[in-house]
Amino acid sequence: MFMANRNFSVCLAAVLIGSAWFSACQPRDSKPVAMAIAKTNQSFQVKGVVQAVKPEKRTVRIKHEAIPDYMPAMTMDFDVKDAQELKDLKAGDTVTFRMVVTENEGWIDQIKRIETAPVEAAAPVPAELPASFDLLQVGDPVPNYHFTNELGRAVSLQDWRGKAIAITFIFTRCPFPEACPRLSKNFSDAYQKLKARAAAPANWKLLSISFDTEFDTAAVLKAYAQRYQYDPAEWSFLTGSMENIGGLAAQAGLQFGREGQSISHNFRTVVIDARGRLHQIFSDNRWTADELVTALIQAAHQQ
Repeated sequence: MFMANRNFSVCLAAVLIGSAWFSACQPRDSKPVAMAIAKTNQSFQVKGVVQAVKPEKRTVRIKHEAIPDYMPAMTMDFDVKDAQELKDLKAGDTVTFRMVVTENEGWIDQIKRIETAPVEAAAPVPAELPASFDLLQVGDPVPNYHFTNELGRAVSLQDWRGKAIAITFIFTRCPFPEACPRLSKNFSDAYQKLKARAAAPANWKLLSISFDTEFDTAAVLKAYAQRYQYDPAEWSFLTGSMENIGGLAAQAGLQFGREGQSISHNFRTVVIDARGRLHQIFSDNRWTADELVTALIQAAHQQ
């Protein structure tokens, strides 16, 4: 089992940056809160190269050029409303498309092929992992990782033993509504549902952990948290060392790394039961607040 105090940042970074699937977000030099609040009904004309097509999920992965005043060049999966838009598309196609962004959604349409060329091979993932590294499995005890909360206080997972814990990974400058903003909104919705539910257990805690450790200080996280009218007794926003954040992220299967000036990542939301054992991992961003509430209630009863 991975130990939280083991320094493996160099090897971990190589593994994470070599990941084949990413959702990517805002450049590092943008404002922390203002840029995270999406304007409604924005649209952008974008050019990029198709990396993979998943018509059954109505998604397409595109390595796109920089989008001025929104986000830099990166590779990410986009939803499409009409699966017919993906017909005959294949990896290597250079395309133009419209990206539409609302307060809570983002998708692309008006996809047009310009030319086709062989797609660039993905960077290989290193074959070797640290000897003590292990993905968490349901029922495994979760190590006691240490963090700093949005109030500047040192905390650790052990502090909430006896409570069901939900953990998601975000960073405050992420602008695309289907990525980090969706996770934060779902946490906010779950928080409200649990507070309003008369029969809900009281032993639960929400943790939003930022992996943008250089930018997301306690003060930045507090400003971000206040957008959601949170109660720090029940929902904390955490930063800390990359050793601790990277360790927990890696054990949960979260992959993140820098792509130019932006952070790219996949999604993991973790539920730990009241005994400190892994109860469930949501492996994408499609879970709902109701699903999280159900998992937390179940986990809270595991004494």
